[in-house]
Order: sequence, then structure tokens, then C-alpha cells
Amino acid sequence: MTLPAVAAPLLGLVLAACGGTRPATLGPTTAGRLAPCPESPNCVSSYDTDEEHGIAPLAFSGDAARAWARLQAAVADESRVEVVTQTERYLHAEFTSFLFRFVDDVEFLLDEQAGVIHCRSASRVGRSDLGVNRRRIERLRAALRQPAEPPP
Repeated sequence: MTLPAVAAPLLGLVLAACGGTRPATLGPTTAGRLAPCPESPNCVSSYDTDEEHGIAPLAFSGDAARAWARLQAAVADESRVEVVTQTERYLHAEFTSFLFRFVDDVEFLLDEQAGVIHCRSASRVGRSDLGVNRRRIERLRAALRQPAEPPP
């Protein structure tokens, strides 16, 4: 067997392993919150308060159902995303990186009374994400702020 013939399957196995296993801690906790970030710097959450992991929830005014629908549409418009779970208050999506196929778990939890959508975005493997999770949440925040298009 030639080196390329051996290297291609091995590379495929390595890249497939980059996806990691879906964490068992996903979804709202019994306290009605999203799980805290691990110690690694590759996670942001609106429930965390430290500088490294903390990020503001997505604020909205007006109709909560409309804000939730707009967020769902913004998530669906992203590249390489698969919505895994979607309810009236909770959304879990998996975002896969283009090159190495790393998977990030992104969660949202609607808090109608507070007028916010809590968020958590975490890489499954590795230590650093080079700020990808924070930038993703900020991009979705910006999409949520865009004026809604009038119905046709």
C-alpha cells in the first residue's frame, strides 16, 4: 500500500474524531438554566459572570414569540449548522467547522419575563476556540437586532 492510500483513511478517522461526543449536560437544568461553562476558554454563556466565559444574553423588546422566531431563523441562516432540538423555549444547534469538522454546541433558552434569550456556545474538544464561540453569539445578536422585513 502506498503512503497516500494509507494516509487518506487515517486522516478521515482523525477528522471524524474532531466532532467529539454530544455532552450529556445539554438542555435546561432542573433550576431552569443552561449548564455552566467548563474551565477551558472555549465556551461562553450568559449565565457565567467571569470575564473569560461571560457574555450578555440576547435582549429583545416586544413580542417574545416573534423574537424567538427571528433567532431561530438567524440560526438556520448560519453555515454548517444542524438544529438538534427546538421547542417553544429551548434551542440546541450543532455548528461544524469547515476544515477540521470541530463541533460546537450552541444553546438558547427563552426568558419571556426578563425579555432575554440566554445563550451558551461551547466547543466539544480542544482547549482554545480562538474566539469563535463569542463571535458566533455576537453575530446572532446582531442578526436579532436587524429590523424585521415587512410581510409581503
